[in-house]
Amino acid sequence: MSDLGILATVLFVYSLVSRRLDRMAISAPMVFVAAGMVLGPDVLGVIDLALTSETGLLLAEAALVIVLFADAARIDLRALRGNSNLPARLLGIGMPLTIGLGVGAGALLLDHIEFWEAAIIAAVLAPTDAALGQAVVSSDRVPQRIRQALNVESGLNDGLSIPFLFLFVGLAVSETVVTATGWVSFAAEQVGIGIAVGVGLGLVGGALYERSVRRESMTSTFQQLAMVGLAIVAWALASDLGGNGFIAAFTAGLVTGRITPTCGETILDFTDDEGQLLNLSVFFLFGISAIGFLDAADWAVVAYAVLSLTVIRAVPVVIALSRTGLRRSSVAFVAWFGPRGLASIILALVVVEEEPELPGLDVVLAAMTVTVLASVFAHGLSARPLVRSYARRVVATPGVTMAEEQAVPELRTRGRHADA
Repeated sequence: MSDLGILATVLFVYSLVSRRLDRMAISAPMVFVAAGMVLGPDVLGVIDLALTSETGLLLAEAALVIVLFADAARIDLRALRGNSNLPARLLGIGMPLTIGLGVGAGALLLDHIEFWEAAIIAAVLAPTDAALGQAVVSSDRVPQRIRQALNVESGLNDGLSIPFLFLFVGLAVSETVVTATGWVSFAAEQVGIGIAVGVGLGLVGGALYERSVRRESMTSTFQQLAMVGLAIVAWALASDLGGNGFIAAFTAGLVTGRITPTCGETILDFTDDEGQLLNLSVFFLFGISAIGFLDAADWAVVAYAVLSLTVIRAVPVVIALSRTGLRRSSVAFVAWFGPRGLASIILALVVVEEEPELPGLDVVLAAMTVTVLASVFAHGLSARPLVRSYARRVVATPGVTMAEEQAVPELRTRGRHADA
């Protein structure tokens, strides 16, 4: 059977029992990763399609481009406004601290690679993937303010980590001392061109899209596909011009979403349905290659992965959420549910494509693989039990208003279906 036929078979079989598995706290990423590992070359040898192949890289990059555009298009400034706002704190305080702490831990533990290669690992593992703990972001038992904080954080931190990643990659392969002029040049070329292309295409594409929607000249299907096309055009054009295509896709989504608010809902309809096939295909390919990536996983890599999911996540969250009035149980809950998934896989592949000869590349892939494998299963299996436990702890006391109950606008982000 062809590789595509094997993937289709896994998809069909999972679909038949998807609701039953969901009730057993077995998520789709768990199934597709496990299926890839079992069917891959290191176990049954039924399929040998490498995640780092040209096909795998293209698939992963397309998935990230669509995710970045969709998340940016759905940004609502109301969700990031105010000093006590949780998403703003997690992104503005927690994200940089997570990267900084990850760099420090990597420099200490992973002493067999260069400092900037350890920094690359920190940037790869900084983004979270709330979809791996779907029961958390879709459960009404979790206060809306906490759900939204985790959802918005997950939706935006992958885009915010990309400038750090490309900066660290550039520093890792630089053979000379990086001067202030070099930093400015790098920012102008990668970030500047990416933003310029994203803004330009977002303005033009958003205006044309809004005009077509108002004139009712587009079908609902092509309203979705138009946004996907715009995201990919931004990515491809910025890359051709020497800029960062991922920053361009994120910026284009941000601008388009301001011009035509309906585009965010439209592309999320795509990512929640057809886009799921793209994402699960990446998890399947990841499973196929995972065992091979573990060749460079020694005790230091495993220790770093454990720290990444615990201390490196928890300490920044505690600092970011201090003085918010949240209970300790709420802070601990947010600190634990920072899964690493699709974004980390794809960012590691971006490093493979950008610098395939990077000396520490095998360690980068090993650290990503150990962390993501642990997260897929640990966060997936613990989501429902911890939601029940947390809900009992935050039951409102009559006459007492908790910080968790503060009213916030309900925002839809990827991975949350209407029937979740």
